[in-house]
Amino acid sequence: MTNLQMWTYAVVGATFCLYIFIAIKARATTTGEFYVAGKGVHPILNGMATGADWMSAASFISMAGLIAFSGYDASVYLMGWTGGYCLLAMLLAPYLRKYGKFTVPEFIGDRFYSQTARVVAVICLIVASLTYVIGQMKGIGVAFSRFLEIPFETGLYIGMAIVFIYAVLGGMKGVTYTQIAQYCVLIFAYTVPAVFISLQLTGNPIPQLGLGSTMSGSDVYLLDKLDLVLKDLGFATYTSQKGSTLNLFLLTMSLMIGTAGLPHVITRFFTVPKVRDARSTAGWSLIFIAALYTTAPAVGAMARLNLIDTIQADSIAPDTTQNLKIENLPSWFINWEKTGLLGFEDKNGDGRLQYVGANYADATVQNEMTKVDNDIMVLANPEIARLPNWVIALVAAGGIAAALSTAAGLLLAISSAISHDIVKGIIAKDINDKTELMAGRIAMAGAIVVAGYLGLNPPGFAAQVVALAFGLAASSIFPALMMGIFVKRVNNVGAVFGMLAGLGSTLVYIFVYKGWFFIKTTAILADTADGWIMGISPGAFGAVGALINFAVALSISSVTKAPPEHIQHLVEDIRVPMGAGSAVDH
Repeated sequence: MTNLQMWTYAVVGATFCLYIFIAIKARATTTGEFYVAGKGVHPILNGMATGADWMSAASFISMAGLIAFSGYDASVYLMGWTGGYCLLAMLLAPYLRKYGKFTVPEFIGDRFYSQTARVVAVICLIVASLTYVIGQMKGIGVAFSRFLEIPFETGLYIGMAIVFIYAVLGGMKGVTYTQIAQYCVLIFAYTVPAVFISLQLTGNPIPQLGLGSTMSGSDVYLLDKLDLVLKDLGFATYTSQKGSTLNLFLLTMSLMIGTAGLPHVITRFFTVPKVRDARSTAGWSLIFIAALYTTAPAVGAMARLNLIDTIQADSIAPDTTQNLKIENLPSWFINWEKTGLLGFEDKNGDGRLQYVGANYADATVQNEMTKVDNDIMVLANPEIARLPNWVIALVAAGGIAAALSTAAGLLLAISSAISHDIVKGIIAKDINDKTELMAGRIAMAGAIVVAGYLGLNPPGFAAQVVALAFGLAASSIFPALMMGIFVKRVNNVGAVFGMLAGLGSTLVYIFVYKGWFFIKTTAILADTADGWIMGISPGAFGAVGALINFAVALSISSVTKAPPEHIQHLVEDIRVPMGAGSAVDH
């Protein structure tokens, strides 16, 4: 066993023991503890748990990789994924907490006085959550397979077992306190390597400042250096915009309203004691999330520069293509090549590795780096920078913690929807708390099995674009909640058809352009090389789906019967500040 393996087993094993210990100590004994942690979580602690719940493998592993290879265009993920919390804090969280129920579908069912609306909301929740959880399960498997050097499938099974223990036993109560521990692990694991690498490259220990600093021993700024290197190699400059402005805008909006509509995030605001604590939770969540999100741009830029410099170490001349001898490939390259996430092909048989862009000055030189998966950048970055093994092991533990924390939140949202909204709300309304709690645990176990299967056998469309789950939530759940809180005239018929139209249109667009029925460019849809309508990517279509949802719901409601008077009073009551009128703090 290598020194790195020993460190990884020790660090990851210690974190797993901590999670299981917390799950046993925080075991849920009532439905209130299983669904909303007894509504007794302090806002600061809840903000930390929400941060872990939110910062998934996509945030920890993928986002910096996207930034590393997309540069400026990837800033939409920073704006969208954090901006959504502002929408939550101002427009949704306090009102939903005031209503005082367990789940998002329960609110939608009550507000739109319809079991059909409740079932449709459950379907929307499950579709969005399952799409999202696939990436988490894959992230667990990838981290295990690389750092513990075990098969991907074995790593995934281990992750499923850990989630099963603390999520099924503890419910929301166990998940909440486990996520607090996971936040501490993942933020420490993310920032420590960033500090080391920032010091190496710029001499500044604060990565956020290092990104805007000059290189060590030089008066050239880091971003200028990266732009120059990429331009010389024929790639687009790092700081330039590459995508269309319309698509960037819609993608940002889709991520924002998708964030505000994700059920596992919304449910976190049901766990605090009072309505004002919901707003406070959102504020604390932003602070805790900002620690990672303001570091990610520095991690991405520095990772890209380190990747290029490492491969360029054996160049024939500094002003020519990267010409690293294949026998001199660094150990990190060989290690990641084994995972299938990094690959090259010696196309001209010269025994060297060329790494150039499509616009390289010498058109006869080809790029022989055939695959560089975005997801490896954060995990490989400490190895590329030759940091100590304990730092590399810490990053592995952080990546696994990020995936586990979000997977648990998503699976809990799915199981709660099934046990509370379907079983208790529709099928068997008279069951007692003990039976409902058992149904919740069985539903959780079933959700873990399904998520594990999809993680092992992911549909092509779901594994390719992180933003798809946000588009699905944006197009279905967010508009229903917004209209449910702020528009008295929207009725049950409008809400149901609105959700179906928003979800359906988004799913169709995803399947057509990203899934099994991908269509190449036609004479009608010739806006881009991918045939996207008006250049709108599948990940950005959630914002369009949301507009369709709003339009259908408002149009149908305007020509059908208005909601009953008591429902209109309910909408007014939800928005009345505490202590005024008939408002009651639940």
